Amino acid sequence: MRITQNKNRDVTLTQKAYSERILEYFKMNHCALTSTPLPPGSLLSIDDCPTTSQETSEMAKTLYCEALELLMWLQVATCPDLTYTMNILFRFSHNPGRSYWNALKHTLAYVKETIDYEITYRGGGTLNPIGYVDSDYVGCKDTRRSTKGNVFIVAGRPVSWESKCQETVALSIVESEYMTFTRVIAQALWIMKFFTEIGLPVTNPITIYTDNNRSISNSTNDKNHHRTKHIDVKFHFVKEHMKKREIMFIYILSLDNLADLFTKSLSHEMIRKLATAMDLNPKVQVILVQREC
Repeated sequence: MRITQNKNRDVTLTQKAYSERILEYFKMNHCALTSTPLPPGSLLSIDDCPTTSQETSEMAKTLYCEALELLMWLQVATCPDLTYTMNILFRFSHNPGRSYWNALKHTLAYVKETIDYEITYRGGGTLNPIGYVDSDYVGCKDTRRSTKGNVFIVAGRPVSWESKCQETVALSIVESEYMTFTRVIAQALWIMKFFTEIGLPVTNPITIYTDNNRSISNSTNDKNHHRTKHIDVKFHFVKEHMKKREIMFIYILSLDNLADLFTKSLSHEMIRKLATAMDLNPKVQVILVQREC
């Protein structure tokens, strides 16, 4: 990873050289470019896993797992736009099918397309974390578990991001959102504690944007609604930290929710819009603006 700082105290992280080595290793340095991390309309599932010993033998000759491991370092360090894709591709890394291998090569072509992406933290910007959270209800075709995603912005750029299947099947959209809220609050509290330990106290409450108005309303309602009784622990965990004014959820339009990038496969236009909003693309400078409704 290359880290640079300019006279304005802007700190830039980039892995361009690392990406070039990955592409060269897999002989993808001259491939056709793709504008999305996953093929459009891709619905990878357990049905795409090998069903015969011949198919399993053929896939064993590929470098699927090695490619995933190399891409993982990109995803966790400077490429949040790869997070949802890596979540999908890792699900069947123990027994990938041909469709998974083709999808992974598509991802490598996307890495080539976005090889100039970088993260630049602006000197003098606010260090108070701002979060975005979302969930895709029953997004996993095989388990019917929902996908939770969140991202935190500090100094105008992402510092923490996640895309993961929820641990259990949610019985409703509200339950799915509460599972997601619980996770994003835990992450916010960890960031708050870390910043305090290094001498950067956080001003409460931490603002977290979500596109689900119903879940926000339930979180501020003193009545334990009958629809949320079966998720009593998560319900009270969320309410407790909101009452302490440690966390504040604010509604935002789905089109402006950065966490959308971490919960589902999006169109080229939406990926570009959200990546630009996080200022990953150095060719397009934009100021992140929150719109409330």
